[in-house]
Amino acid sequence: MRPSAIQSMMQAIPKEIRVSRSRPVVYLDHSATTPLRDEALAAMQPYFAEFYGNPSSIHWAGRRGHAGLDQARRTVAAVLGAKPTEIVFTASGTESDNAALRGIALARRKQSGANRIVVSATEHAAIQRTAEDLRDNYGFGLTLLPVDGEGVVNPADVAAALGDDVALVSLLYANNEVGTIQPIATIGAACKAAGVPLHTDAVQAAGKLSLHVNDLCVDSLSLSGHKFYGPKGAGILYLRQGTPCQPIITGGSQEGSRRAATENVPSLVGMAKALELAEAEREGEMARLQLLRDRLIGGILESVEGVRLTGAPNHRLPNHASFVLEGLEAEGVLIGLDMAGIAASSGSACSNASQRPSHVLEAMGVPPADLYGGLRLTLGRSNTSEQMDFVVEQLARIVANIHSG
Repeated sequence: MRPSAIQSMMQAIPKEIRVSRSRPVVYLDHSATTPLRDEALAAMQPYFAEFYGNPSSIHWAGRRGHAGLDQARRTVAAVLGAKPTEIVFTASGTESDNAALRGIALARRKQSGANRIVVSATEHAAIQRTAEDLRDNYGFGLTLLPVDGEGVVNPADVAAALGDDVALVSLLYANNEVGTIQPIATIGAACKAAGVPLHTDAVQAAGKLSLHVNDLCVDSLSLSGHKFYGPKGAGILYLRQGTPCQPIITGGSQEGSRRAATENVPSLVGMAKALELAEAEREGEMARLQLLRDRLIGGILESVEGVRLTGAPNHRLPNHASFVLEGLEAEGVLIGLDMAGIAASSGSACSNASQRPSHVLEAMGVPPADLYGGLRLTLGRSNTSEQMDFVVEQLARIVANIHSG
Protein backbone atom coordinates (compact mmCIF):
# COMPACT_ATOMS: atom_id res chain seq x y z
CA MET A 1 0.00 0.00 0.00
CA ARG A 2 1.38 3.47 -0.97
CA PRO A 3 2.13 6.01 1.83
CA SER A 4 -0.57 8.34 0.50
CA ALA A 5 -3.11 5.54 0.69
CA ILE A 6 -2.08 4.76 4.26
CA GLN A 7 -2.47 8.43 5.22
CA SER A 8 -5.93 8.45 3.64
CA MET A 9 -6.92 5.37 5.64
CA MET A 10 -5.62 6.95 8.87
CA GLN A 11 -7.56 10.14 8.24
CA ALA A 12 -10.72 8.08 7.83
CA ILE A 13 -10.38 6.78 11.40
CA PRO A 14 -12.39 8.84 13.90
CA LYS A 15 -10.33 10.89 16.35
CA GLU A 16 -12.08 9.35 19.34
CA ILE A 17 -10.58 5.92 18.61
CA ARG A 18 -7.05 7.09 17.84
CA VAL A 19 -5.23 5.78 20.86
CA SER A 20 -1.54 6.33 21.49
CA ARG A 21 -0.22 3.48 23.62
CA SER A 22 3.12 1.83 24.29
CA ARG A 23 1.48 -1.61 23.99
CA PRO A 24 -1.85 -2.90 22.65
CA VAL A 25 -4.84 -3.03 24.96
CA VAL A 26 -6.18 -6.12 23.20
CA TYR A 27 -3.75 -8.64 21.72
CA LEU A 28 -5.38 -10.77 18.99
CA ASP A 29 -2.32 -12.00 17.13
CA HIS A 30 -1.54 -15.21 19.02
CA SER A 31 -1.05 -17.12 15.77
CA ALA A 32 1.93 -14.88 15.07
CA THR A 33 3.49 -15.20 18.52
CA THR A 34 2.55 -15.52 22.18
CA PRO A 35 4.05 -13.88 25.28
CA LEU A 36 6.50 -15.97 27.28
CA ARG A 37 4.67 -17.35 30.29
CA ASP A 38 6.16 -16.90 33.76
CA GLU A 39 6.62 -20.61 34.43
CA ALA A 40 8.66 -21.05 31.25
CA LEU A 41 10.88 -18.10 32.13
CA ALA A 42 11.42 -19.46 35.63
CA ALA A 43 12.43 -22.85 34.21
CA MET A 44 14.91 -21.18 31.85
CA GLN A 45 16.69 -18.89 34.28
CA PRO A 46 19.03 -21.39 36.02
CA TYR A 47 20.43 -22.48 32.63
CA PHE A 48 21.56 -18.98 31.69
CA ALA A 49 24.13 -18.72 34.49
CA GLU A 50 24.09 -21.48 37.12
CA PHE A 51 23.85 -24.50 34.79
CA TYR A 52 25.66 -22.94 31.85
CA GLY A 53 27.72 -25.95 30.69
CA ASN A 54 27.78 -27.24 27.14
CA PRO A 55 25.52 -30.32 27.28
CA SER A 56 28.06 -32.28 25.21
CA SER A 57 30.83 -31.79 27.80
CA ILE A 58 31.57 -34.63 30.22
CA HIS A 59 32.42 -32.51 33.28
CA TRP A 60 29.93 -31.53 35.98
CA ALA A 61 28.81 -28.31 34.25
CA GLY A 62 28.11 -30.17 31.02
CA ARG A 63 26.30 -32.94 32.85
CA ARG A 64 23.94 -30.42 34.49
CA GLY A 65 23.14 -28.91 31.10
CA HIS A 66 22.68 -32.37 29.60
CA ALA A 67 20.31 -33.34 32.41
CA GLY A 68 18.13 -30.31 31.66
CA LEU A 69 18.14 -31.17 27.97
CA ASP A 70 17.22 -34.79 28.66
CA GLN A 71 14.32 -33.77 30.89
CA ALA A 72 13.05 -31.37 28.23
CA ARG A 73 13.19 -34.14 25.63
CA ARG A 74 11.26 -36.54 27.88
CA THR A 75 8.64 -33.86 28.56
CA VAL A 76 8.08 -33.19 24.87
CA ALA A 77 7.97 -36.89 24.06
CA ALA A 78 5.28 -37.46 26.71
CA VAL A 79 3.03 -34.77 25.19
CA LEU A 80 3.46 -36.28 21.71
CA GLY A 81 3.13 -39.90 22.82
CA ALA A 82 6.56 -40.50 21.32
CA LYS A 83 9.91 -41.89 22.39
CA PRO A 84 12.50 -39.36 23.65
CA THR A 85 14.88 -40.60 20.95
CA GLU A 86 12.34 -39.49 18.32
CA ILE A 87 12.55 -35.84 19.40
CA VAL A 88 15.01 -33.55 17.61
CA PHE A 89 15.44 -30.03 18.97
CA THR A 90 15.81 -27.21 16.43
CA ALA A 91 15.86 -23.41 16.44
CA SER A 92 12.39 -22.81 14.96
CA GLY A 93 9.33 -24.27 13.33
CA THR A 94 10.71 -23.18 9.96
CA GLU A 95 13.91 -25.12 10.55
CA SER A 96 11.88 -28.15 11.63
CA ASP A 97 9.84 -27.96 8.42
CA ASN A 98 12.99 -27.64 6.33
CA ALA A 99 14.65 -30.53 8.15
CA ALA A 100 11.64 -32.77 7.55
CA LEU A 101 11.07 -31.93 3.88
CA ARG A 102 14.68 -31.80 2.77
CA GLY A 103 15.89 -34.56 5.06
CA ILE A 104 13.17 -37.09 4.30
CA ALA A 105 12.95 -36.28 0.57
CA LEU A 106 16.69 -36.61 0.00
CA ALA A 107 16.99 -39.75 2.12
CA ARG A 108 14.00 -41.41 0.46
CA ARG A 109 15.32 -40.63 -3.02
CA LYS A 110 18.69 -42.13 -2.10
CA GLN A 111 17.01 -45.15 -0.53
CA SER A 112 14.30 -45.98 -3.05
CA GLY A 113 14.46 -43.51 -5.94
CA ALA A 114 11.23 -41.80 -4.87
CA ASN A 115 11.41 -38.36 -6.43
CA ARG A 116 8.08 -36.56 -5.88
CA ILE A 117 6.74 -34.44 -3.01
CA VAL A 118 3.03 -33.95 -2.31
CA VAL A 119 1.81 -30.82 -0.49
CA SER A 120 -1.38 -28.75 -0.48
CA ALA A 121 -1.91 -25.42 -2.19
CA THR A 122 -2.42 -23.71 1.20
CA GLU A 123 0.77 -24.65 3.04
CA HIS A 124 2.78 -22.25 5.20
CA ALA A 125 5.65 -20.59 3.34
CA ALA A 126 8.15 -22.73 5.25
CA ILE A 127 6.69 -25.76 3.47
CA GLN A 128 5.63 -24.16 0.20
CA ARG A 129 8.95 -22.48 -0.59
CA THR A 130 11.01 -25.44 0.59
CA ALA A 131 9.02 -27.78 -1.67
CA GLU A 132 9.48 -25.35 -4.56
CA ASP A 133 13.21 -25.20 -3.90
CA LEU A 134 13.44 -28.99 -3.92
CA ARG A 135 11.60 -28.95 -7.25
CA ASP A 136 13.56 -26.14 -8.86
CA ASN A 137 17.07 -26.89 -7.59
CA TYR A 138 17.09 -30.58 -6.67
CA GLY A 139 14.98 -32.12 -9.43
CA PHE A 140 12.02 -33.34 -7.37
CA GLY A 141 8.56 -33.52 -8.81
CA LEU A 142 5.94 -31.51 -6.92
CA THR A 143 2.23 -32.25 -6.66
CA LEU A 144 0.01 -29.44 -5.30
CA LEU A 145 -3.24 -30.73 -3.88
CA PRO A 146 -6.32 -28.48 -4.23
CA VAL A 147 -8.53 -27.43 -1.34
CA ASP A 148 -12.24 -26.69 -1.19
CA GLY A 149 -13.80 -23.33 -0.37
CA GLU A 150 -13.17 -23.90 3.34
CA GLY A 151 -9.52 -24.76 2.82
CA VAL A 152 -9.91 -28.52 3.39
CA VAL A 153 -7.87 -31.12 1.51
CA ASN A 154 -9.91 -34.09 0.29
CA PRO A 155 -8.31 -37.32 1.59
CA ALA A 156 -9.31 -38.98 -1.69
CA ASP A 157 -7.10 -36.51 -3.55
CA VAL A 158 -4.18 -37.46 -1.32
CA ALA A 159 -4.78 -41.16 -1.90
CA ALA A 160 -4.95 -40.60 -5.66
CA ALA A 161 -1.63 -38.73 -5.59
CA LEU A 162 0.25 -41.51 -3.80
CA GLY A 163 2.56 -43.90 -5.61
CA ASP A 164 5.96 -45.54 -5.47
CA ASP A 165 7.56 -42.34 -6.75
CA VAL A 166 6.35 -40.22 -3.77
CA ALA A 167 9.13 -39.41 -1.31
CA LEU A 168 6.81 -37.83 1.24
CA VAL A 169 3.55 -35.98 1.83
CA SER A 170 3.46 -32.79 3.95
CA LEU A 171 0.23 -31.12 5.06
CA LEU A 172 -0.56 -28.43 7.61
CA TYR A 173 -2.43 -29.77 10.63
CA ALA A 174 -4.19 -26.40 11.04
CA ASN A 175 -3.92 -23.48 8.65
CA ASN A 176 -2.23 -20.37 10.00
CA GLU A 177 -4.30 -17.93 7.92
CA VAL A 178 -7.84 -19.30 8.15
CA GLY A 179 -7.66 -21.80 11.02
CA THR A 180 -9.02 -24.78 9.06
CA ILE A 181 -8.11 -28.17 10.58
CA GLN A 182 -7.12 -30.89 8.12
CA PRO A 183 -8.22 -34.56 8.47
CA ILE A 184 -4.64 -35.58 9.22
CA ALA A 185 -5.42 -38.94 10.82
CA THR A 186 -7.44 -40.09 7.80
CA ILE A 187 -4.73 -38.91 5.42
CA GLY A 188 -2.06 -40.48 7.61
CA ALA A 189 -3.76 -43.87 7.39
CA ALA A 190 -3.75 -43.67 3.59
CA CYS A 191 -0.07 -42.70 3.55
CA LYS A 192 0.80 -45.53 5.94
CA ALA A 193 -0.98 -48.07 3.74
CA ALA A 194 0.99 -46.80 0.73
CA GLY A 195 4.30 -46.83 2.61
CA VAL A 196 4.79 -43.06 2.18
CA PRO A 197 5.95 -40.90 5.13
CA LEU A 198 3.59 -38.12 6.21
CA HIS A 199 4.90 -34.92 7.77
CA THR A 200 2.63 -32.31 9.34
CA ASP A 201 3.41 -28.74 10.28
CA ALA A 202 1.58 -28.62 13.63
CA VAL A 203 2.93 -25.21 14.66
CA GLN A 204 -0.56 -23.69 15.01
CA ALA A 205 -2.04 -26.77 16.67
CA ALA A 206 0.08 -26.95 19.83
CA GLY A 207 -1.97 -26.20 22.94
CA LYS A 208 -5.17 -26.32 20.88
CA LEU A 209 -5.41 -29.80 19.39
CA SER A 210 -4.09 -33.23 20.36
CA LEU A 211 -0.52 -33.80 19.23
CA HIS A 212 -0.46 -37.56 19.84
CA VAL A 213 1.55 -38.77 16.86
CA ASN A 214 0.16 -42.31 16.80
CA ASP A 215 -3.43 -41.07 16.78
CA LEU A 216 -2.52 -38.66 13.98
CA CYS A 217 -0.69 -41.43 12.10
CA VAL A 218 2.21 -39.12 11.18
CA ASP A 219 5.88 -39.94 10.71
CA SER A 220 7.14 -36.42 11.30
CA LEU A 221 5.75 -33.31 13.01
CA SER A 222 7.02 -29.74 13.51
CA LEU A 223 6.43 -27.34 16.42
CA SER A 224 7.65 -23.88 17.41
CA GLY A 225 8.04 -22.79 21.04
CA HIS A 226 6.84 -19.22 20.75
CA LYS A 227 3.42 -20.29 19.49
CA PHE A 228 2.47 -21.80 22.87
CA TYR A 229 3.89 -19.26 25.35
CA GLY A 230 7.45 -20.54 25.13
CA PRO A 231 10.55 -18.67 23.96
CA LYS A 232 11.45 -17.72 20.40
CA GLY A 233 14.40 -19.50 18.85
CA ALA A 234 13.34 -23.00 19.93
CA GLY A 235 11.63 -25.65 17.83
CA ILE A 236 10.79 -29.34 17.77
CA LEU A 237 10.97 -31.98 15.07
CA TYR A 238 9.35 -35.32 15.80
CA LEU A 239 10.84 -38.03 13.61
CA ARG A 240 9.35 -41.51 13.93
CA GLN A 241 11.93 -44.22 14.52
CA GLY A 242 12.89 -45.81 11.23
CA THR A 243 11.89 -42.85 9.06
CA PRO A 244 14.82 -42.10 6.72
CA CYS A 245 16.01 -38.52 7.15
CA GLN A 246 19.25 -36.93 6.02
CA PRO A 247 20.51 -34.13 8.32
CA ILE A 248 20.48 -30.67 6.75
CA ILE A 249 22.82 -29.12 9.33
CA THR A 250 26.04 -31.08 9.54
CA GLY A 251 28.95 -30.86 11.92
CA GLY A 252 28.94 -32.36 15.40
CA SER A 253 26.95 -35.33 16.65
CA GLN A 254 24.34 -33.39 18.64
CA GLU A 255 20.71 -34.51 18.56
CA GLY A 256 21.68 -38.07 17.69
CA SER A 257 23.69 -36.81 14.67
CA ARG A 258 20.45 -35.46 13.18
CA ARG A 259 21.05 -31.74 13.82
CA ALA A 260 24.55 -30.43 14.45
CA ALA A 261 25.08 -27.39 16.73
CA THR A 262 25.30 -26.83 20.47
CA GLU A 263 21.77 -26.95 21.85
CA ASN A 264 20.16 -23.80 23.23
CA VAL A 265 19.50 -25.39 26.61
CA PRO A 266 17.69 -22.49 28.36
CA SER A 267 15.22 -22.01 25.51
CA LEU A 268 14.63 -25.72 25.04
CA VAL A 269 13.95 -26.18 28.75
CA GLY A 270 11.53 -23.23 28.69
CA MET A 271 9.82 -24.52 25.56
CA ALA A 272 9.30 -27.96 27.09
CA LYS A 273 7.78 -26.41 30.21
CA ALA A 274 5.45 -24.25 28.14
CA LEU A 275 4.35 -27.25 26.05
CA GLU A 276 3.70 -29.34 29.15
CA LEU A 277 1.50 -26.61 30.63
CA ALA A 278 -0.26 -25.91 27.33
CA GLU A 279 -1.22 -29.58 27.05
CA ALA A 280 -2.33 -29.79 30.69
CA GLU A 281 -4.57 -26.73 30.27
CA ARG A 282 -5.65 -27.44 26.69
CA GLU A 283 -9.19 -28.71 27.08
CA GLY A 284 -10.35 -26.11 29.58
CA GLU A 285 -8.64 -23.17 27.91
CA MET A 286 -9.77 -24.09 24.42
CA ALA A 287 -13.38 -24.45 25.58
CA ARG A 288 -13.14 -20.95 27.05
CA LEU A 289 -11.55 -19.49 23.92
CA GLN A 290 -14.05 -21.16 21.60
CA LEU A 291 -16.87 -19.36 23.38
CA LEU A 292 -15.02 -16.06 22.99
CA ARG A 293 -14.20 -16.83 19.37
CA ASP A 294 -17.85 -17.55 18.56
CA ARG A 295 -18.90 -14.34 20.32
CA LEU A 296 -16.37 -12.43 18.24
CA ILE A 297 -17.35 -14.06 14.95
CA GLY A 298 -21.07 -13.58 15.58
CA GLY A 299 -20.60 -9.93 16.52
CA ILE A 300 -18.47 -9.14 13.49
CA LEU A 301 -20.76 -10.87 11.00
CA GLU A 302 -23.74 -8.99 12.47
CA SER A 303 -22.15 -5.57 12.84
CA VAL A 304 -19.42 -5.08 10.24
CA GLU A 305 -20.25 -4.01 6.70
CA GLY A 306 -19.12 -6.25 3.83
CA VAL A 307 -17.39 -8.98 5.83
CA ARG A 308 -17.52 -12.76 5.52
CA LEU A 309 -15.94 -15.61 7.42
CA THR A 310 -13.13 -17.57 5.78
CA GLY A 311 -12.10 -21.13 6.54
CA ALA A 312 -14.23 -23.93 7.96
CA PRO A 313 -17.11 -22.55 10.07
CA ASN A 314 -16.88 -25.34 12.65
CA HIS A 315 -13.81 -27.50 11.99
CA ARG A 316 -11.36 -24.73 12.80
CA LEU A 317 -8.95 -23.86 15.58
CA PRO A 318 -10.87 -22.95 18.76
CA ASN A 319 -9.10 -19.59 19.07
CA HIS A 320 -9.08 -18.57 15.42
CA ALA A 321 -11.36 -16.10 13.60
CA SER A 322 -10.61 -15.05 10.03
CA PHE A 323 -12.51 -12.90 7.57
CA VAL A 324 -12.42 -11.22 4.19
CA LEU A 325 -13.26 -7.52 4.11
CA GLU A 326 -14.90 -7.19 0.73
CA GLY A 327 -13.45 -4.47 -1.46
CA LEU A 328 -10.92 -3.31 1.15
CA GLU A 329 -7.23 -3.77 1.72
CA ALA A 330 -6.72 -5.07 5.23
CA GLU A 331 -3.69 -2.89 5.89
CA GLY A 332 -5.73 0.25 6.45
CA VAL A 333 -8.06 -1.60 8.80
CA LEU A 334 -5.10 -2.98 10.74
CA ILE A 335 -3.73 0.53 11.16
CA GLY A 336 -7.08 1.65 12.53
CA LEU A 337 -7.23 -1.29 14.92
CA ASP A 338 -3.71 -0.61 16.12
CA MET A 339 -4.56 3.03 16.79
CA ALA A 340 -7.54 1.80 18.81
CA GLY A 341 -5.23 -0.43 20.86
CA ILE A 342 -6.02 -3.72 19.11
CA ALA A 343 -3.25 -5.91 17.68
CA ALA A 344 -4.37 -8.07 14.75
CA SER A 345 -2.95 -9.26 11.45
CA SER A 346 -3.85 -9.82 7.82
CA GLY A 347 -4.15 -13.23 6.25
CA SER A 348 -2.47 -11.89 3.12
CA ALA A 349 0.99 -10.60 2.35
CA CYS A 350 -0.19 -7.04 1.65
CA SER A 351 1.74 -5.70 4.60
CA ASN A 352 5.12 -6.55 3.12
CA ALA A 353 7.00 -5.23 0.16
CA SER A 354 6.03 -8.06 -2.19
CA GLN A 355 2.41 -6.89 -2.54
CA ARG A 356 1.47 -10.50 -3.30
CA PRO A 357 -2.08 -11.64 -2.57
CA SER A 358 -2.79 -14.44 -0.12
CA HIS A 359 -2.09 -17.78 -1.81
CA VAL A 360 -4.36 -19.42 0.78
CA LEU A 361 -7.39 -17.30 -0.07
CA GLU A 362 -6.59 -17.66 -3.77
CA ALA A 363 -6.54 -21.46 -3.50
CA MET A 364 -9.88 -21.34 -1.66
CA GLY A 365 -11.48 -19.50 -4.57
CA VAL A 366 -11.81 -16.04 -3.01
CA PRO A 367 -12.44 -13.47 -5.79
CA PRO A 368 -9.32 -11.55 -6.91
CA ALA A 369 -10.78 -8.22 -5.74
CA ASP A 370 -10.88 -9.52 -2.15
CA LEU A 371 -7.50 -11.28 -1.91
CA TYR A 372 -5.92 -8.37 -0.06
CA GLY A 373 -8.77 -8.12 2.43
CA GLY A 374 -7.90 -10.97 4.77
CA LEU A 375 -8.21 -10.23 8.50
CA ARG A 376 -7.03 -12.66 11.19
CA LEU A 377 -7.99 -12.38 14.86
CA THR A 378 -6.47 -15.06 17.07
CA LEU A 379 -7.20 -15.33 20.78
CA GLY A 380 -5.14 -16.34 23.79
CA ARG A 381 -4.87 -16.55 27.56
CA SER A 382 -5.27 -12.81 28.21
CA ASN A 383 -8.48 -12.27 26.24
CA THR A 384 -11.92 -11.65 27.76
CA SER A 385 -15.53 -11.35 26.61
CA GLU A 386 -15.43 -7.59 27.23
CA GLN A 387 -12.51 -7.34 24.84
CA MET A 388 -14.45 -9.20 22.14
CA ASP A 389 -17.28 -6.67 22.37
CA PHE A 390 -14.77 -3.82 22.20
CA VAL A 391 -13.15 -5.28 19.08
CA VAL A 392 -16.50 -5.71 17.33
CA GLU A 393 -17.44 -2.11 18.10
CA GLN A 394 -14.15 -0.66 16.91
CA LEU A 395 -13.91 -2.81 13.78
CA ALA A 396 -17.44 -1.85 12.76
CA ARG A 397 -16.63 1.86 13.18
CA ILE A 398 -13.33 1.65 11.31
CA VAL A 399 -14.79 -0.21 8.35
CA ALA A 400 -17.82 2.06 8.17
CA ASN A 401 -15.63 5.17 8.16
CA ILE A 402 -13.37 3.76 5.45
CA HIS A 403 -16.38 2.94 3.28
CA SER A 404 -17.91 6.37 3.82
CA GLY A 405 -14.61 8.12 3.12
